[in-house]
Amino acid sequence: MKLVSAIIKPFKLQEVREALVDAGIEGLTITEVKGYGRQKGHTEMYRGAEYSVDTLPKIKLEILVDDESLGTVTDVITKTANTGKIGDGKIFVSDIGDVIRIRTGETGSDAI
Repeated sequence: MKLVSAIIKPFKLQEVREALVDAGIEGLTITEVKGYGRQKGHTEMYRGAEYSVDTLPKIKLEILVDDESLGTVTDVITKTANTGKIGDGKIFVSDIGDVIRIRTGETGSDAI
């Protein structure tokens, strides 16, 4: 089992979510986060004054999948979240030792 964590631009959330559902991926956790990568924020003008925004709003998606579905999930996110501009985001893949569904006590792939 793998945990796919993806950081994407907020306006891409709906499109990515719909593409994942169309690909047969059902479970998804969405978190609003702030951060920065290489661009280290940006500057904005407000009432004639320029100020620096050090962190940018992003969306973090977390998806738990079987090893067989990993390629599908990463491909869907990569293709759908891509704008071709800096700050499109990152995908992180982590190994998961075990999963337990609290309600039923199911473990492993059955708990996904």
